[in-house]
Amino acid sequence: MTRVDDLRARADLHAALGQPGSGRLRYAAAMHFHRKGLIAPEVLEVYRTCSPQDWEDPAGLLAARGLTLDLPPPDTPDLAIRLLVEEIDRYLATLPGPGVAEVRSLIARWRDGPVTPASAANVVVGEHLPPALAALAQTHPALAAAIRAGAPYLPWVTYDSYPPEQIGPSFRQGHAFASLVGEGAAIPAEDFDLGLFLIAPHVLYRDHAHPAPELYAPLTGPHGWRFGPGSPLIVKGPHEPVWNLPEAPHLTKVGPTPFLCVFGWTRDTRQPAHVIPAGDWAKLEALRIEG
Repeated sequence: MTRVDDLRARADLHAALGQPGSGRLRYAAAMHFHRKGLIAPEVLEVYRTCSPQDWEDPAGLLAARGLTLDLPPPDTPDLAIRLLVEEIDRYLATLPGPGVAEVRSLIARWRDGPVTPASAANVVVGEHLPPALAALAQTHPALAAAIRAGAPYLPWVTYDSYPPEQIGPSFRQGHAFASLVGEGAAIPAEDFDLGLFLIAPHVLYRDHAHPAPELYAPLTGPHGWRFGPGSPLIVKGPHEPVWNLPEAPHLTKVGPTPFLCVFGWTRDTRQPAHVIPAGDWAKLEALRIEG
C-alpha cells in the first residue's frame, strides 16, 4: 500500500456518520491499518460490530470497552498536509448552506498538486492553537488531530496590510492564518485560497469587506458576527458556516475560546480587503461573549 492509500484510509476511518455505506467504509479502513499492525484486533472488532449501522459511532463502543484508537501521526510533512486537506474536505461535506459545494469543487480541482511544506513559527499560533484544538477535539477528534499534525508545516502569517489605525492593535497582534491550497500555499492553486484562520480570545475583527466571495466554517465557538455597521451582533456556535458575498460587510467578535475556522476564497483572491468605518468599535472591543 502507498502513502496515498494510508491517507485515504485515515480519512475513511472517520467517515461522516449517517452517510450510506459509511459504517463499512470505516471498517475497511480499520482493516487496512490492522493488516499493517497499527490497529489491535480488539479495536478492529469494534469497527466490525459497528459497520452495519451507518449512524453508529465506533468511538462510543471503544470507550465502553476501555479501548483507544492510537494511530501514529503522518510520517512526512507532505502526507500531514494532504491528510489535513482530506479531513477539511470531509468536514465541509457535513455542512449545509451556500458556498460549501463551490469550495469543495475547487478543493477537488487542486488537491492533488505538489506539496511544498513551509515552517513559519508564529506567536499567536503557539499560544492559541492548542486550546482551540482542545475544544475541537471534543466533537471532531480526527480533524483536530489532522490540524495538529499539519500546522507545523504551514506558512502562518499575521496579516499587516490593513492600516493599523483602522484595523486596531488587538486584531493586528492577535491573529494568524495559513493557506493550504492557493497561490503561495502548501499546495498551489490559481484564484482560490483555502486555509485556516486563528484569532485570540475576545479580539474584535472590525467591519471589513473584500471582492472575494468567502466561506467561513468556524471550528470553535461561540463567537459574534454582524453583517454591516449598525447591524445587530449575532452569536453563533461552532460549525455554523458563514458565506460572505463579494464586498459584503462582515465583522467577527471572538468569544472566550480562540476563533479557529476553515476559510475559502473562491475567486478574486489577489484583491485586498478593506476596513469599513463604524462608530461602535470601542463598545464591541469591551464586550465579552459568554462561553
